[in-house]
Amino acid sequence: MSKKKKKPTAKKAIPAQSLTTSNTFWSNTKLHAILIFAVAFLLYANTLKNGYTQDDSIVITDNMYTTDGVSGIPGILSKDTFFGFFKVEGKSKLVSGGRYRPLTLVMFAIGYELFGESPLMGHLMNILWFGLTSLVLYWLLLRLFNFDKNPEYAGMIAFCTSLLFAAHPIHTEVVANIKGRDEIIALLGSLAALFFALKSFQEKKPMLNFLAVGIFFLALFSKENVITFLAIIPITFWVFTKAKMGEIVKTTVPFVLAAIGFLVVRGSILGWSMGEAPIELMNNPFVKVVGDRYVPFTASEELSTIFYTLGYYVKLLFIPHPLTHDYYPRHIDMMSFGDVSVIMSLMGYVGALGWSLWATFKRNPLGYAVLFYLSTLSVVSNLAFPVGTNMAERLVFMPSVGFCLFLVLGLSMVFQKGKSEINTKITPLVIGLICLIFGALTVNRNFAWKDNYTLFTTDIETSKNSAKLNNAVAGELLNRYGKLPEGQRNNGILNKAVGHLNQAVKIHPNYKNAYLLLGNAHNYLKNYEQSIQYYNKSLSIDPGYSEANNNLAITYREAGQFYGEKKGDLNKSLQYLTKANSMNPSDPEVIRLLGVANGIAGNHTQAISFFKKLTELQPNNAKAFFNLGSAYYHAGDAANADLFRNKARQINPTVEQEMRRGN
Repeated sequence: MSKKKKKPTAKKAIPAQSLTTSNTFWSNTKLHAILIFAVAFLLYANTLKNGYTQDDSIVITDNMYTTDGVSGIPGILSKDTFFGFFKVEGKSKLVSGGRYRPLTLVMFAIGYELFGESPLMGHLMNILWFGLTSLVLYWLLLRLFNFDKNPEYAGMIAFCTSLLFAAHPIHTEVVANIKGRDEIIALLGSLAALFFALKSFQEKKPMLNFLAVGIFFLALFSKENVITFLAIIPITFWVFTKAKMGEIVKTTVPFVLAAIGFLVVRGSILGWSMGEAPIELMNNPFVKVVGDRYVPFTASEELSTIFYTLGYYVKLLFIPHPLTHDYYPRHIDMMSFGDVSVIMSLMGYVGALGWSLWATFKRNPLGYAVLFYLSTLSVVSNLAFPVGTNMAERLVFMPSVGFCLFLVLGLSMVFQKGKSEINTKITPLVIGLICLIFGALTVNRNFAWKDNYTLFTTDIETSKNSAKLNNAVAGELLNRYGKLPEGQRNNGILNKAVGHLNQAVKIHPNYKNAYLLLGNAHNYLKNYEQSIQYYNKSLSIDPGYSEANNNLAITYREAGQFYGEKKGDLNKSLQYLTKANSMNPSDPEVIRLLGVANGIAGNHTQAISFFKKLTELQPNNAKAFFNLGSAYYHAGDAANADLFRNKARQINPTVEQEMRRGN
């Protein structure tokens, strides 16, 4: 019997990540670090000329704690993040669950103490923190892909991923907007915590894990989405180390305890209830108008709209144009599962979740990248709980790390030279070309963040159907009009503002601030009846709306003056002035105008009464005493007429000449 021939044993393909080449550039970590930081800095250098924009007023310029500098820190630590801006209880929790993110506010307060109201220093610090975040990502990836054993592959993956992250235009909202520092510090702290946790395990230095936990704990006080790293940390250990399950659990438990500690602190400040989502479109995009009131979306409408936005995030990560800071209703409209884009997004995310779990279990870095994206996106997706808006570019700042890693790893697989040799030329070339395009888009996008006027008027071209942005553009136009000298004012600006406001209330019929601004615009146009109508509409939505109440009183006063002095309609003048007086009985100008109007109408007793009240409010007002004397004169009381006119001359000897000149 002949012996069976032994079949030759097939050689196992060597994983690409275990191969090296002679290209020393990929092992030059110092040069990589310099280039990554330089790119991050240079791409955002043009923001140094920008001012404060968007929500900077909430956390910096109009926040009573931040502007107090260091002395405001106790208030920052003891209140909701928005309390220092709204300054009253209740309003700070307009979004479900409230917000407790004191770390960056403390940073802003220290900056205010040192540099005053300097947007330059705010922008500079954002750029530096962003550059450091890009570097920490690079150092973390070197460790994940085992640079010591595979310097070429690890160097290429780490460098290309970090460079792509630094250049991606979707990050402009975070870096160019000073308020976005909460996102930067949250990601920086999360990545640094993971880095030191890995270093502690791999180098057998337990004390480093305490450092990692401390950094993680602090990062939580920057933004709550850091908590997603409770999933990222064990997944990272599973995929990139040989740690046993018990070791992974042992490493992760201290981070869980730190997160619990943060939640305890947060709960003690804000309370333990997440609260119901408000039925108000600007703080809850998942409501619609039925009849004359807002009602919540159905479950199908809400889920389909959420999955549409999740698909839109993927589109923006691949093609970041056009960008906008505003995705409020109805820039993102109510969607349904009958829309093909919703179905594609749903299928894509379900498939990505299933595949990434399987691939991560197999310790596949590509699956890890997808799971990183999904995990960090989960808490800002609106699936777990409402975040107050449909979507925002800043919300994918952390998830974009997973996207950048996925793209670089995917390209390295596509351009791999078979199974025996990696390609360190084509992948970096493609990533380099992408970074050139992305970098140009980033620099250009930064110009939009110059100031609120530039940002709003730029982004309205993209977010035409956003009620919030239409309202914001109108507000800026009205501010500009109000600051113009009388001779340079033109109604074109006002009419443009009215157009945006009409669009805002068409989208959001109960938008009290838009009605307020419509009242302001028509006041400027001297359309007083319409102005009063809009203020009353605003007050019907919110009877306690103090700004609308104050502006309505002012408009009644101005309407009374207008109809009396310009139109000669005393009856209408007195009607409006009486309403103004009932709303604000201590307004000296209203009292003066009522005295004048009643005097002209021949109501001398009433005129005397109003001018007497004016002299009591302003005892050094010579004109008030002179007018009181004149009222007595026309009433036939010569003695009192002389008495009060002489009193006026004692206060101001030139009072008669000034009144004749109309001063």
